[in-house]
Amino acid sequence: MPTKIIPADAKPKIIAVDFDGCLCENAFPDIGAMIPETIARALEEQRLHGSRIILWTCRTGAPLDAAVKWCAQRGLTFDAVNENLPEILAAFEKDSRKIFAHEYWDDRAVRMPR
Repeated sequence: MPTKIIPADAKPKIIAVDFDGCLCENAFPDIGAMIPETIARALEEQRLHGSRIILWTCRTGAPLDAAVKWCAQRGLTFDAVNENLPEILAAFEKDSRKIFAHEYWDDRAVRMPR
C-alpha cells in the first residue's frame, strides 16, 4: 500500500522544537536561562495559527519531565513529546524513528540550499 504524502502546506502546521539551546540556554542536565524569543514565537504559532508543537529533545526520564514542567510554567504545552502526532501515525500507517514536522527548530540546524 503506498504511503500517503502530507503536503508541506497542510494545516495545521506541525513544528518540532528542540529544548536545550532553543527554548533555553544549554546547561544539560540542568535547565538554562529561558530564550524568550523562541518561547514567544512558539506560543504565537499555537495561539494565532493553531500550529501543533512537538517537544523534540534528547532528554529522557527526570530531565525530560523537568523540561516539560518548565515549559508549562511558561505557558507552553505540547501536542506530543518525542513522538509523532496521532494523525501522522494514521497518515503513514506506521511509526518511524523520525518525527514528522513542517518545521524543525533547533539551535544546531544547518540551512541547506534547495
